[in-house]
Formats: sequence, structure tokens, C-alpha cells
Amino acid sequence: MDPHDLLSSLEDLPGLLQRTVDGLAEGDLRLRPAAGGFAVVEQAWHLADLEAEGFGARIASLLREEDVELPDFDGAGVAKARRYQDLDAVDGLWRFQQARAANLATLRPLPPEAWGRSGRQAGVGPVTLADLPRMMLEHDRSHARELVNLLAEIAPGHPALPLVRAFAELAPPTSAQVA
Repeated sequence: MDPHDLLSSLEDLPGLLQRTVDGLAEGDLRLRPAAGGFAVVEQAWHLADLEAEGFGARIASLLREEDVELPDFDGAGVAKARRYQDLDAVDGLWRFQQARAANLATLRPLPPEAWGRSGRQAGVGPVTLADLPRMMLEHDRSHARELVNLLAEIAPGHPALPLVRAFAELAPPTSAQVA
């Protein structure tokens, strides 16, 4: 599968998160699942920061340098240090939407030869630019599954729940499909 084929799917989570945020009261945005995990406000900020400082930085590094060491992103550590629970969910959502749009604008016009640019990421190993859309989509679907579980617990009648569930249940492409 051509990495370009995944890019349209990467447009989905920002809109689904928008629907999720829009359908919840302010207090509900800060509720964490009973089993642990991120509240919606924390999801928004985590996605925003990872999109910019994780995926965005990796894309930029791969386009700029050969055989580069790619930055890791400590999502739990960043969430704690930046106190996501105290931040505004709408601001986090907006930042996620902007960072995702910027990454897609960078990836869409890439010529086929650019997708083979590679580097190494700690804990992951070799990563090509072609791997990033798949990794981003897998991450999106992981967070969609978390949102499904959270919404089922705190707002089972939320109108976005069926849409988020449908997105979460789609089978992610395998590395072989992306290569």
C-alpha cells in the first residue's frame, strides 16, 4: 500500500475528537476512566503534543537529514510535567488539528523517492518516512479505542460514540501493506 493511501484516514481522528469534546460538559472532559488512563482533555493535549513534537519532528528530521536518530516522545512524562488535566480541552484539540494539518500538508506532496528516507528511533528500530503514516494511524486508532471505553463509561449515549467506535475497530494496515 502506498503511504499516500493512508493520509486521508489521518484526517479522521481530529474531527472525531472535535465531536467528542463538543458533546461533553466541561467537568466530563476531565473525568478519567475508572481503570486508569487519560481524560478527554488529556487525550487532546497528548495528541497535540505528540503530533507536533513526536511525529512532526520525525517527519522534519527524516526530510532534512540522512540516517538520523529520531526523537522519542514520553507521553506519560509530558502529560504529567505539563499538567494536561489543568489545561483547556478546546485549546488542545485546536493544537492537535493544526499540527495534524501541518503534517499532512508536508506528507501529501512528497515524491515516491522521499518515502524511503530512514532513521532510527529508540525502542522502535529503523523507521522510514513511509512507516510514519501507518504509525500515526495505529496511534490514532489506539486513542480512539481509549475514547470508546471512556465514553462508554462516562457518557454512554454520547452521539460521537458510534463514530469513534467504527474508526477504532478498523483494522490498521500492517507494515507489509505499507511497504
